[in-house]
Amino acid sequence: MGLEMNLHLKTAAMFFSLGGLLGLLGAQAETYTYPQLVQRITDLEHLAQIPPEGEKTALASSYDRRSQYDATNDKYLDWSANFDGDGVVRKEGDNVVMAEMQGPGCIWRTWSAEVHEGHVKIYLDGDEKPAVDLAWKDYFDNKSGPFTWPNLAYNTTAKGYDNYVPIPFQKSCKIVAEKGWGLYFHFNYTLFPPDTVVPTFKLPFSSDDAAALDQANAALGKCGEDPAGDRANQKSEKNTVTIEAGKSATIADLTGPEAITALRCQVDGVPTNIDDQTTFFRQLAVHITWDDQDSPAVWSPLGDFFADAAGPAPYLSLPMGIKDGQFYSYWYMPFASHAVIAVDNDSDKTVTMTWEVVHAPLTTPIASLLRFHAKWHRDAFLPTRADRAIDWTLLTTEGKGRYVGTQLHVWNPKSGWWGEGDEKFFIDGEKFPSTFGTGSEDYFGFAWSTGHPFNEPLHGQPVNEFNSGHVSVHRWHIPDSVPFQTSFEGDIEKYFSNQRPTIFAAVAYWYLSPDGKDNYTAQPVADRIGYWDRAEAHLERGAIEGESLKVLSQQPDSSTEVDDLSRYFLTGVWSNDAQILWKAKAEGQKLELELPVTADGNYQVILHFTKAPDYGIFQAALDDTNMGDPVDLYGKPVGASGPIDMGAHNLTAGNHTLSFVVTGKNTSSTNYSFGLDYIMLKPAK
Repeated sequence: MGLEMNLHLKTAAMFFSLGGLLGLLGAQAETYTYPQLVQRITDLEHLAQIPPEGEKTALASSYDRRSQYDATNDKYLDWSANFDGDGVVRKEGDNVVMAEMQGPGCIWRTWSAEVHEGHVKIYLDGDEKPAVDLAWKDYFDNKSGPFTWPNLAYNTTAKGYDNYVPIPFQKSCKIVAEKGWGLYFHFNYTLFPPDTVVPTFKLPFSSDDAAALDQANAALGKCGEDPAGDRANQKSEKNTVTIEAGKSATIADLTGPEAITALRCQVDGVPTNIDDQTTFFRQLAVHITWDDQDSPAVWSPLGDFFADAAGPAPYLSLPMGIKDGQFYSYWYMPFASHAVIAVDNDSDKTVTMTWEVVHAPLTTPIASLLRFHAKWHRDAFLPTRADRAIDWTLLTTEGKGRYVGTQLHVWNPKSGWWGEGDEKFFIDGEKFPSTFGTGSEDYFGFAWSTGHPFNEPLHGQPVNEFNSGHVSVHRWHIPDSVPFQTSFEGDIEKYFSNQRPTIFAAVAYWYLSPDGKDNYTAQPVADRIGYWDRAEAHLERGAIEGESLKVLSQQPDSSTEVDDLSRYFLTGVWSNDAQILWKAKAEGQKLELELPVTADGNYQVILHFTKAPDYGIFQAALDDTNMGDPVDLYGKPVGASGPIDMGAHNLTAGNHTLSFVVTGKNTSSTNYSFGLDYIMLKPAK
């Protein structure tokens, strides 16, 4: 077969051909209006429907095209290639073709990391005139462009740009970008069976289409409430249970056919410290069994199930969240005959919690419905082949179903950017993934490794300790659910090892046919807790981190910050993979830091700096006494200076002043910046 590269034109054509064959075998044609497609944005019940044969969801992105699959030799080539902003289908003069698809289909999500004035044009159904012709930034500006719904098109507080306005097409879609459009792109789209009828997207919006978008925008603005509202003949069971240490309790025992439509949970006695909270909610495990099957379809630590692994930090999203101290879930969970919800208390203390379970009659026959699954794991079913070592498995399963969400907990105590890895979804035995992303934060809807918590209706980051400690992120595939007929494997690249440590744990959320294969099992409490340890990892024991020092003074036009150095993918080069970065502006400027000394003594003062192309020359001083000669920190490429001995100094216990003055810069340097990695105070001989 030769060397295969997953250009989205080929992927779309393959999906179209497969769908056409299956459609000829008797699949019933569907006709959708634009308001019906818009309804998919908030329709959780639709996710439980068995996907029709020929329906495929994929991603057109700017992933690095060096990543390829060589079918002849069964080899994955450059599988961790990371220039993910340059990938396009092809160039056409000064323009680039971002994506091509053969319809009928619909783009559900448009994302970018950086947007500028260059136009992006979307051509539909072979029309020579674009259906959309806007500056890339106007796709996400909900004030001046056509996409004026703030819950559908926005720039998150975490720098990512997202647009969830559906763009359907009947025959084809071609997306072309002019020079100066921006950096990085995603288009999540679904291709329907070939006899499906969809409206071709058109601007301006009709009154009915705009009203549908108004309604979706309003529903997304009410996260915390069930988007379906009250259902006919629904019932609510409220139950307060006290579970002794090492015991289990049944929360609900229901008879079907019905569907659980809402879960709410309030837990008493939650600790105040984030590490203790994480431990506490990992010691409580929720499990749900459908129709008396041998093993539960849902099993997860309680906090992780509600998509907040390190908390509970308040957040609101469409299907799950934490509101006023109460967990909620609105996933639609149908069952045929029997549903049992239970909680295990694997802690050493008695725990009291109150649950509300809302359930209602089915609106469609149970034979047409899948079963809801959610499973927590650490490092389960990882690829065994060396050429895929970068991939970390979120989920592998068999049968018919839909992948609908990801919750990821990252323990990253050494700080630094953990999430450079791309998402990859392999559908129905694909050798090359039809979803291939550009970075973990891109998948979760933000950008540029932002360490701030944020929440949006369909994605969020409830917890992030500035990428130095706990991180909890989630992404819901509601309009862009990923259907599969025989199998699904979802991975996300993991650049750093558990030994660093950077440790992943995930909950995968999916719907699966009753005869499908779910191999994930309950995990012992010893594997769920205890691996977060804030003991700092240093190159040498006793290092005083530059980024930990208090800034006493600096010039007003200069600035200091904690600088993540793991972005250079040279972990272990710098202590704690971070430094204090001082952005000095001119010769003569001075930075003063507070240096703590724990005991009286005569110490050899050894400084470890960073060298970079924009760094200057500095004179170091201790308590206003110069130490050694000025140090030139120019270097290319970026690297560590190694130890620079500043001589022996008698120091008393307490705080001292460590200062640096700009004395100039190398003729090759572009600026006067400065980076201090760490300090060693060694007893002088």
